[in-house]
Amino acid sequence: MAGLYVHIPFCKKRCLYCDFFSTTLLERREAYVEALLKEIAARKHEAGEIRTIYLGGGTPSTLPAEDIQRILEAIGTAHATEITMEINPGDATQPYLQAIREAGINRLSIGIQSFQDRLLTLIGRRHTAQQALTAVRMAQEAGFDNLSIDLMYALPTQTMEEWKADIETAIGLNVQHLSSYGLMYEEGTALTRLLETGQIEAIDEETENAMYDYLCARLKEAGWAHYEVSNFALPGCEAQHNSNYWNGTPYVGVGAGAHSYIGKERSWNADDLETYIDGKYQREREILSETDLYNEGIMLGLRTSRGIVGPFSVQHRSIIESKLQNGLLQEKDGRIVATQKGLHILNRIIEDLMI
Repeated sequence: MAGLYVHIPFCKKRCLYCDFFSTTLLERREAYVEALLKEIAARKHEAGEIRTIYLGGGTPSTLPAEDIQRILEAIGTAHATEITMEINPGDATQPYLQAIREAGINRLSIGIQSFQDRLLTLIGRRHTAQQALTAVRMAQEAGFDNLSIDLMYALPTQTMEEWKADIETAIGLNVQHLSSYGLMYEEGTALTRLLETGQIEAIDEETENAMYDYLCARLKEAGWAHYEVSNFALPGCEAQHNSNYWNGTPYVGVGAGAHSYIGKERSWNADDLETYIDGKYQREREILSETDLYNEGIMLGLRTSRGIVGPFSVQHRSIIESKLQNGLLQEKDGRIVATQKGLHILNRIIEDLMI
């Protein structure tokens, strides 16, 4: 079994914080889809039995529903138990949601980010808070009973009161999954340029940690499982496809810039629109060494509630013991997992345990 990721790079407008491969050249969508169908035909066998499918971007909802259907038909969904598509709330209409549901999409990931209009404007989102609320309602009316929403915290000028209000709104929407990320100022993005020129100020680390801690505590109180650093789900509603990435399940990525992981090989397509449309994927490959695989196991495992399990070297056991005593790690059911305190500095902990 394996997963298949489909990258749709088109956006009607680029968000100021985004560093994913995307383009606003919407006039190239038709040519891109044709190239995508060819790659799917050529490579889908690499995945074996496809159990999860994920359409990400970019903004997959910039494609007509007919193209979504063509893509899914080309992949084949007979064995797929979870078929997710990312959508922007501004693209959600009742006919569109109904059409993609009928095409085979059974899970939506709705990029809301905030329910505060001023913050949505600040980070360059093209939808409003009301559109976000309406998108969730329409998706439920269209028959979607597995919905995920994205929320962001540590946004410039965002207050704790606004953040708490966003969380309460999310809980009240009757969705099944929530992904939440602290804002990252990625190199080369428009938001980073605003930061570097002093036009905005970053939220301080103490406030960011407080926002994250409140998120974790409030969702736990509401009955949600915190199963990965940035992901929360109602019981039984964890994202199957994304869990593939964290537990080492093979996956194939198609589309410009998409990554694949099969066995010990990682590969990725060139992130150039015209190169991809011309059929010249220019796939690059690397074979992971035993050290690479060990390090990835540490990195991915500690991001999840499952944690990691030995055997560990004498040196690493000593490091783990130190972090257990400092309250950064804990033992649970024979495995090593990060504590809430440890999650604040998880990257440093991971680095300490890598070979």
